[in-house]
Amino acid sequence: MAAEAPYTKRKLIEFAPDIWKALELLALDSRKSVQDLADEAFMDLLRKYQRPTSLKEALQESTRRLPANDDAPPKRHGT
Repeated sequence: MAAEAPYTKRKLIEFAPDIWKALELLALDSRKSVQDLADEAFMDLLRKYQRPTSLKEALQESTRRLPANDDAPPKRHGT
């Protein structure tokens, strides 16, 4: 039995003709597909805005936001 392909999400996006042509030329020059270039560009965009790029990163980031996970010492009562 063949391994199942990972789930992918499809979204139709529109490019201006001159941008599409530039992307096609870049793909040919770099020996990559336009899909590979798009994946690379979106990963760079997520990193630029410090957004998680995987489930593992998202879970690690969510634990950092909880006050219970701060490294601050606990407050003492009565002092």
